[in-house]
Amino acid sequence: MRRTTAIRTGLSAFLLLGSWATAGFAPASAAPSPANEAPASPGLLTAMQRDLGLTAGQARARLAAEKAATTVEAKARRAAGESYGGSWFTPNSGTLTVAVTSARTADAVRAAGAAVRLVEHNARQLDAAKKHIDALSAPPAGVSSWHVDPKANRVVVNVVATHKNDNNVREFLDRARQAGPVTVNETAQKPRTFAAGTVGGDPYYTGNVRCSIGFSVHGGFVTAGHCGQAGASVSGWDRSAIGNFQGSSFPDNDYAWVNVGSGWWTVPVVLGWGTVPDQLVRGSNEAPIGASICRSGSTTHWHCGTVLAKNETVNYSQGAVHQMTKTSVCAEGGDSGGSFLSGDQAQGVTSGGWGNCTSGGETWYQPINEILNRYGLALHTA
Repeated sequence: MRRTTAIRTGLSAFLLLGSWATAGFAPASAAPSPANEAPASPGLLTAMQRDLGLTAGQARARLAAEKAATTVEAKARRAAGESYGGSWFTPNSGTLTVAVTSARTADAVRAAGAAVRLVEHNARQLDAAKKHIDALSAPPAGVSSWHVDPKANRVVVNVVATHKNDNNVREFLDRARQAGPVTVNETAQKPRTFAAGTVGGDPYYTGNVRCSIGFSVHGGFVTAGHCGQAGASVSGWDRSAIGNFQGSSFPDNDYAWVNVGSGWWTVPVVLGWGTVPDQLVRGSNEAPIGASICRSGSTTHWHCGTVLAKNETVNYSQGAVHQMTKTSVCAEGGDSGGSFLSGDQAQGVTSGGWGNCTSGGETWYQPINEILNRYGLALHTA
């Protein structure tokens, strides 16, 4: 691949020629952080302040609390056993709450460091109800998505308000309620994918579609499945060949991976697109519901919000996509496939949503660990 400059702002965060020294990068967060503070680049902190209304100190404190909650969640889940009903993080208090169906496990969960809420249904029962709904045929225009809400201890079905009285929507809801504990929520808009037509200067193309690169893996990168089918060729910002889609799934899932060659290398970093410093990727520990999360994409760059729901089925016009995570982060066309991070931990690749980064909206991502497991890939970390 020919280059005329060492670094180009529009180039993907992960496909750089040569080493750090060759590329001229000085990683913003290369030094280890204190054990009680999650490492974050100045750019990520700036984005959190802007999008979440925090001070710099509050952003650092929140990342540290979320990092601790991630560790607590794993211990508390083991302590709860079969009575585990889900968990969520509360930013104001900095605590992780774990729902349990048995008071006998409450003390063990508290000993793990979590607050406790007694509920009627455990996670296995809620997941079974959602799986039953997954098997139904949802009206493409009227039903937006559905997910398990551990705080409500129910499966929430999101219905587009203007279609709530449609006969096919009401029939779907009747069948959904037969699956178990279900509640209905009205939404203003329906999610869509965030691919875009060709726009010069952006990170990668397949055919006439432009998308964003997600995370480096050894041998390539992961991205959204709706951006290209297996075997499709991929070119970079300068239209030179990168590689091909080695695997792709959409709908049902929305993930893919692309191999790299022709002089393209991978590095464990997400660029700030020339406006904020870069963020190193150090792992893929899953953030809890309620945690802060930030997204990087080739169209709208850095934006932050919170994790709203997990294991949500999103009913796109092309078909349902399962096991998605919903966030309050905005996105726009061309951001598809881009990176979602919590602190320095990779979370997933941008799939779709509604709204924009002027008026706001919601965006879903496909969790990174599912993609890695599906294709037997190893995340490239710092």
